Amino acid sequence: MDLVTIDDIRAAAGRIKGVAVRTPLVRMGEAWVKPESLQPVGAFKLRGAYNAVAALRPDGVVTHSSGNHGQALAYAAREFGVPCVVVVPEGAPKVKLAAIKGWGAKIAIVPVAERQVVAERLARERGLTLVPPYDHPLVIAGQGTVGLEIVEDLPDVEVVLVPVGGGGLGSGVSTAVKALRPEAKVIGVEPELAADAAESLAAGRLVEWGLARTFRTMADGLRTGLSELTFAHLSRRLDGIVTVSEDEIRAAMGHLARSARLVAEPSGAVATAALLSGRVPVPAGRTVAVLSGGNVDPDLFRQVI
Repeated sequence: MDLVTIDDIRAAAGRIKGVAVRTPLVRMGEAWVKPESLQPVGAFKLRGAYNAVAALRPDGVVTHSSGNHGQALAYAAREFGVPCVVVVPEGAPKVKLAAIKGWGAKIAIVPVAERQVVAERLARERGLTLVPPYDHPLVIAGQGTVGLEIVEDLPDVEVVLVPVGGGGLGSGVSTAVKALRPEAKVIGVEPELAADAAESLAAGRLVEWGLARTFRTMADGLRTGLSELTFAHLSRRLDGIVTVSEDEIRAAMGHLARSARLVAEPSGAVATAALLSGRVPVPAGRTVAVLSGGNVDPDLFRQVI
């Protein structure tokens, strides 16, 4: 299986320049936070979605997403003037549904287990190009620009903590960081209630938890499992993976708001949760936690702060 390279990531950086925000490193205590919540769509997903659309130049696109990738693809499709359909699972956060519609996409709400099947059917029936949330080299390469920027802005970085759901962000970030600074450690973080990636990497093969298990976590963006492609990247390039509790995720959301003035959704806060909980021993000043998104339900945000 061909893996994404640093050249692929550099090409993606050229395509997304001027569209995706080059997010800063924000100091938080003795570490740094990479706030992808500052992207126009509120999450890192814009990088991969825009890179895919810019490279493929399709006549129309479709995807399945719990929210952030759907917003990102809708944004990219609008920029290129092509139609976009997002297949959304029942129970997706209302704030994310509203944002997807706001960027001009059509929404199809289906039972959780039918997301991918419906998206593939719509692609065939309507002649749309399927741009999956993480299982595509162009998407992974786009997400890898996060890692590219981290090393450029903090050349002596020693530890990078990155959320893991479907594995696209972790695949891209680990590819970039390991290519540019091999001695740095890239550690994945996922919720204890959706720790299929940790089990898969420990077993050396893909392990499926099923929706009934992963949907217990509040981190809705991390409920999906790895693909063969992302597993191949993570198993070769990730230095380790840790899990965090729901209480630790909530605490991290509150800490980011109070200490760094940053809004994080549950999925976006897991890397910071690993940092604050001490799950990963980190050297002071040389650690970066990726805050992957800030599209949080307002009621939940009020509760955690």
